[in-house]
Amino acid sequence: MSKGLPKRSEDYSLWYNELVKRADLAENSPVRGCMVIKPYGFSIWEKMQAQLDKMFKETGHQNAYFPLFIPKSYLSKEASHVEGFAKECAVVTHYRLKNSEDGKEVVIDPDAKLEEELIIRPTSETVIWSTYKNWIQSYRDLPLLVNQWANVVRWEMRTRLFLRTAEFLWQEGHTAHATKQEAVDEAVQMMEVYAAFAEQYMAVPVVRGIKSENERFAGAEDTYCIEALMQDGKALQAGTSHFLGQNFAKAFDVKFATKEGGLEYVWGTSWGVSTRLMGALIMAHSDDNGLVLPPKLAPNQVVIVPIYRGDEELAKISEKAKEIMTKLRSKGITVHFDNRDTHKPGWKFAEYELKGVPLRIAMGPRDLENNTIELARRDTLSKETVNLSEVNLEDYIFDKLEEIQNSIYTKALSFRKEMTTEVNSWEEFKEILESKGGFISAHWDGTGETEDKIKELTKATIRCIPIDREDEDGQCVFSGKPSKGRVLFAKAY
Repeated sequence: MSKGLPKRSEDYSLWYNELVKRADLAENSPVRGCMVIKPYGFSIWEKMQAQLDKMFKETGHQNAYFPLFIPKSYLSKEASHVEGFAKECAVVTHYRLKNSEDGKEVVIDPDAKLEEELIIRPTSETVIWSTYKNWIQSYRDLPLLVNQWANVVRWEMRTRLFLRTAEFLWQEGHTAHATKQEAVDEAVQMMEVYAAFAEQYMAVPVVRGIKSENERFAGAEDTYCIEALMQDGKALQAGTSHFLGQNFAKAFDVKFATKEGGLEYVWGTSWGVSTRLMGALIMAHSDDNGLVLPPKLAPNQVVIVPIYRGDEELAKISEKAKEIMTKLRSKGITVHFDNRDTHKPGWKFAEYELKGVPLRIAMGPRDLENNTIELARRDTLSKETVNLSEVNLEDYIFDKLEEIQNSIYTKALSFRKEMTTEVNSWEEFKEILESKGGFISAHWDGTGETEDKIKELTKATIRCIPIDREDEDGQCVFSGKPSKGRVLFAKAY
């Protein structure tokens, strides 16, 4: 392997960028701000996608697909929505190219101008709600619970692999309901689905909350969110679920006949997570040696590395490895036997450490004689010799993977608790933000003006108003005005 990664403590940003590339997760594409997700990175995303898709379907949602292109006029139908996305929109104006007169380059054909310009979707509310007008006539058509897996384009100026790219992959759910309460319940339910996925699969503890008015989704009445804390003390918004009220229904005239014979606008939600979760997974757990992947999302949970001299020894180890793989796969454990003769065992150990494989088994001739294996954990970098005569290996490995999953989560949770600080004065707020970082729990007067001023002076934003916060009379740390409870501030990605 190449020389070690930069240290997190010295340059966190460089460490992250190098890790993404060296672990074969992704690389920059020829198009500025876009990325190529490599097979190893995509296999992690596929595991995320499969589990989330299962959870969506268990809550009654179905998948569909809507166009990449949105007529420009659609965006202007919901005023706050277009205001929120206008600066990030990529616009298609022509539909054909032609050779230049000298034949040396390809140019836009001026005769192929579109009658109406098209927006490459930054999000799909407008095109989906225009479709829902045709799908919804009666209360019998509700609720309508639809999700799509897609790519979107937001023309970001400052990009970073996975965290912020001009094009990214995501899912976006869009639902329509007969009552306000049903829609609110749906938005809260999907926030909880995201939280369960983050904690149970990604091993990332999250804070469930509601966004302030300044931070909520453009066109929503409320935005529910899950917020995670990265190892550098910055927050990362890991998922959002929006209660849209009747805003998009009114913009696209989506009404339904009620049971009582009336005609009413439907109530809507939208919700989404993206390949940004890959960034969260990397930054929440990984170390100076490389990725640390939770077993539930690792492409290979176990790798077997043979240590041998000559084909005869390899053949004997291979036979034992196949026996072990059969047992592990019977328990649903993903395992890879690396019998490449192009690299030495030490190189392979370093590679799988870099790629975050949760458990590594090493086997040599002496292990065959003693009926043992060497088992190495990626999360703690600890090793043990396991006597195969004394354990049921598949159960032992299964339990060990569970232990690793829980251990990674517990470590991240302890870190978040340690990095969450209550403050009661503006001076304390600024001092903690600069010296420690993390989540700052502070009183806020509830005004957008104060929120904007704090952001301007410190770059800290209100990450969320925690769902489970207690009512507590206090004074805003900035303005001194009355406050009814604490909110979480942080610098964020």
